Amino acid sequence: MNVGRSPSVLQSFNFAFEGIIHVLRTQRNMRIHFALAVAVLIAALAVGVGRLELVALLIAISFVLIAEMLNTALEAGIDVATTSFDPLAKLAKDIAAGAVLIATVNAVAVGYLVFVDRIKDPSSRALDRIRDAPTEITLIALVVTIVLVISAKAYTGRGRPLRGGLPSGHAAVAFAGWMAATYILGDSTHWFLISSLTFIMALLVAQTRIEAGIHSFVEVLSGGVLGALVTLVLFQLFWS
Repeated sequence: MNVGRSPSVLQSFNFAFEGIIHVLRTQRNMRIHFALAVAVLIAALAVGVGRLELVALLIAISFVLIAEMLNTALEAGIDVATTSFDPLAKLAKDIAAGAVLIATVNAVAVGYLVFVDRIKDPSSRALDRIRDAPTEITLIALVVTIVLVISAKAYTGRGRPLRGGLPSGHAAVAFAGWMAATYILGDSTHWFLISSLTFIMALLVAQTRIEAGIHSFVEVLSGGVLGALVTLVLFQLFWS
């Protein structure tokens, strides 16, 4: 990147995702938070939470992840600034760790308030709400797909978040969207037409990634399979 030149929108997203991947790759707590976030979102589908409750869970999860990333960034900045023991540096790190703790306790409290009544009384009404909530399932399927893509790239250390690497995030999201549209419109008169069109669009997304030299066929294929399978499993479990 040229000095004095502002990064493009795509570069800005790449830099942001690279930060997420770095924290995920180097910080054990971040990996634990990511795994718990996926588990909580799937559990939310299992008990049939409403939209407002889902919003509360997403906000609580985001606070924990943001606090963990800020804590990591602050620790890195302090380590660069000083190589010897400094009580103020220790205090700053302790405060940042305290912020993560507060965010985590808040997330646990929110999760308790959302899940406690449903765990005590798992009624058929909750299952009926799940079957009538394709929007929530689609949203969670996309979030889980993106989390798995970021986790895979952090594990392999290949490519950039929005460019290259295994698997292709664009293909994963595109094929997740195709699978969601196929399920949601399963009883519609124009089901086959819409499913075919969304599948062709997903193929075009995958093709452009290969033609541009950003991804290999295997990377695109793995992304497409990942997105489709995650969405398929969630809809089979909670909406079929």
